[in-house]
Order: sequence, then structure tokens, then C-alpha cells
Amino acid sequence: MTISSLLKDRRLWLALAAIATIALVRWSGVGDLLALETLRAHRETLAAWVSAHVVIASLAYLATYVVVVAFSVPGAFVLTLWGGFLFGSLLGTALTVIGATIGATAIFIFARTIFGENALDRFGVSAARLADGLRRDAASYLLVLRLVPLFPFFLVNLVPAFVGVPLSTYAITTVFGIIPGTAVFSLAGAGIGSILDQGGTLTPGSILTPEIVAGLVGLAILSLIAIPLRRHFGSGGG
Repeated sequence: MTISSLLKDRRLWLALAAIATIALVRWSGVGDLLALETLRAHRETLAAWVSAHVVIASLAYLATYVVVVAFSVPGAFVLTLWGGFLFGSLLGTALTVIGATIGATAIFIFARTIFGENALDRFGVSAARLADGLRRDAASYLLVLRLVPLFPFFLVNLVPAFVGVPLSTYAITTVFGIIPGTAVFSLAGAGIGSILDQGGTLTPGSILTPEIVAGLVGLAILSLIAIPLRRHFGSGGG
């Protein structure tokens, strides 16, 4: 491919624009505004505004979450806590799941448009085999990766786009896979007020208790068990 043809390649310019935008958003310091300290300093003002403008506040939170996920801005975990604190555990969970799913789907569609549905196949035989395995059991594998954050969220958003996973499978596993963890963090966020009133500190370790981690791992194991079972019954049981 010549330099001239590269300069005319729209996908190249889209990729460069995306990288530049992500870098700009990250360097702008937006992620720093999502710190728990910001919530500690302005929680009464924020809570009062949300109470008076629930619909607008919900849409603003939803849009913010979409941007944070779509542009891989650090702070999604803390923003989930914000959602629980500002909207309660139920509405906070719903808004976060919707926002995260929209943002993740945007990344998926963009990556597939730029790199193609079978991009991973181009990286050799081993990568092609991995891609084939993901295609066969996409739902189970993706559900496991959503339930237990073994890999960064943005990476789990990208890889399925490179192996040709159907958009519907990707979206459904994203929704159901992130619900348990989101509900846990939203519940924790709903209790931030009392913790701050007592002068306590909120850390990931105080939220991810051994019981919660065990529960999420258990759900992931059940999803993995579904893979050989589906193969067994799909082959007629023998």
C-alpha cells in the first residue's frame, strides 16, 4: 500500500481521530473530577440538584457514563458509586448498566468498522484458533469476562469486534454480565453518605468483600460449565 493510498484511507483517518480524541479526553483531567473527594466536597449540592431535577440528572449521568466508557476514561468504578449515591441502588444500577452497554457497544461497532470483523485471524494460526473458539462459545466466554474483571473493560469491549462476534450476542452478554457487579457497587454507593458522615474512607477493598468476590466467581464458573454442556447436548449427547 502506497503513502498516497494510505492518506486516502478513511479508516486510517477515523482511527487517528479516535486515538486523538481519547488522548485529549484523558489528558483533559475529566477523570480527576470523578474522584470520591469531589463527591465528598459537593455531595449536598449534588444530592439537592438531583432531587429537584431527576430526569435531567439521570440523562446527564447516563451521557457521562457513555462518554467515560466509550473513551476509556479512568473512573468508571467511582462513577458507579456516584450513581448509587445520587439515584439509589435500583435506579443507579439501571442507569449504569444502560450507559455502560451503550458505551461498550459504541466501541465495538467502531472497532469492527475500522479493523473488520475478522481482524484477529490476520495475526497467525494461533490467533485464528483463539478467534474460532471465541466465535463458537462467544456468549459463555463473554459472560465470564463481564462477571469477573479478569481483563480491563476496554479490552473486553474490543476483542469481540476483532473475531466477528454478533452484535446481539455482544450486547446481551454485556447487559447481563455487568448487572451483578454494578448492583454491588451501586449498593455501596447508596451507603456512601453514612460512611462519609462517620468520617470513614471508601476503598475497593471495603466493597469487594470475600463473599462478594466468591459470588461473582461462582457465577463465572457456572457460565464456563455451560460451554461443555452445550457442546455435549449439541452433539446429541454422545
